Amino acid sequence: MHDGSALEERGVPSIAVCTEVFFAAGKVQARVLGHSELEPLTVPHPIQSLTPDQIRERAEGAVQEIVARLTKNGQ
Repeated sequence: MHDGSALEERGVPSIAVCTEVFFAAGKVQARVLGHSELEPLTVPHPIQSLTPDQIRERAEGAVQEIVARLTKNGQ
């Protein structure tokens, strides 16, 4: 959330990605950082134990939502 907030402050649209168990903490951090509008994109937990191929699969599953969020205001 810190990176996303810093990017947003510089005018760079960003998406924070976290696993679902960290969603609530992400929302709190966004609010504390002054960016309560930032909604973390969640992916299934856990990530740490996944293989690189499994992580790539998760990332590919999130791409459409990331693009949609980043382009929603630019249409």
